[in-house]
Amino acid sequence: MTGVETAGIRVESVSKRYLHRVKGEIYAARDVTLDVKPGEFLTLLGPSGCGKTTVLRIIAGFERPDAGRVLIGGHDVSYQPANQRNLGFVFQNYALFPHLSVFENVAYGLRVRMQTEEAIARAVGEVIELVGLTGYERQFPNQLSGGEQQRVALARAIVIQPRVLLFDEPLSNLDARLRVQMRVEIRALQRRLSITTLYVTHDQQEAMAVSDRIAVMESGRIVQQGSAEDLYYRPASEFLANFVGRVNLVPGRVIAADASGGEVEALGLRVRAVARGLVPASAVTLVLRPEAIELVDAPGPASIVSRVFLGESVEYVVRCAGETLQVICSSAAASAALTEGRSVALRIVAGEVGVLPERSG
Repeated sequence: MTGVETAGIRVESVSKRYLHRVKGEIYAARDVTLDVKPGEFLTLLGPSGCGKTTVLRIIAGFERPDAGRVLIGGHDVSYQPANQRNLGFVFQNYALFPHLSVFENVAYGLRVRMQTEEAIARAVGEVIELVGLTGYERQFPNQLSGGEQQRVALARAIVIQPRVLLFDEPLSNLDARLRVQMRVEIRALQRRLSITTLYVTHDQQEAMAVSDRIAVMESGRIVQQGSAEDLYYRPASEFLANFVGRVNLVPGRVIAADASGGEVEALGLRVRAVARGLVPASAVTLVLRPEAIELVDAPGPASIVSRVFLGESVEYVVRCAGETLQVICSSAAASAALTEGRSVALRIVAGEVGVLPERSG
């Protein structure tokens, strides 16, 4: 594909509310501000009902905001019809026409735009090859696997050469193995086309695998934006820490602080944490991911509650200083001697400790 004109997206203070018969007025989106740079892949991540699909539909033109505005390529499109925004949209259920062949499903948007048969044949053939469906042109949706249907939906979205590509939970109907394969293909295609992409999912691993940046939503608001590494290692709240990956939230107390971080006493250890604004003697919560804790085969203050071998990794549950911890070791690093009931020492991997500003509760 050539000549695709990509564009940035700006959402400014957008709100959308509904009147619920029982709950009264409910905000699906509340004062949402978001910037997606031209060519960037940004994911809206959050639990069901957080408002991420509502924001996507407002950008697409399927919903109108009650407040705020949407700009695409610097132009206000808040009240422009969806079919005039030149966006590609991949739906959760694919929304393929069951009575049309693969070729005609992909060609539909071009026919609506009154393209010539020659132009349609050339564009559809190019896109079908791009998504790996050459030879499937005469097949119908009910003759395709879920992954093949997803490719048709993707081809239909990009064949019109949209300025922006939108995805609404596109992999939720696929099995786990196919989801991994398709997210790799979607990311590779987006990079090849350099098209601005906004992707909605509730799957944290999926978001981390495909995104340049992630914006996490909770109760209609964006609560944190950043790279996968930012959200994983430097969450801004307990909600973020718990939602993005598995985590141990461990109470601690700051015993020394400097410009780049400080020393925190937790689990009977002195732990170096990199965080700004630490105050000596203050209570904090350490964010310890399971892989940031190492088990040392030596008598220590911790005891192994359970051990589960998972092939490439071994997962432990450990008790230490009154806390129950999740620990993940690679199979190569895990000692066969570290069995249930064994007393062990702990080591915290330097540089992988996050800090929440206040100990909750």
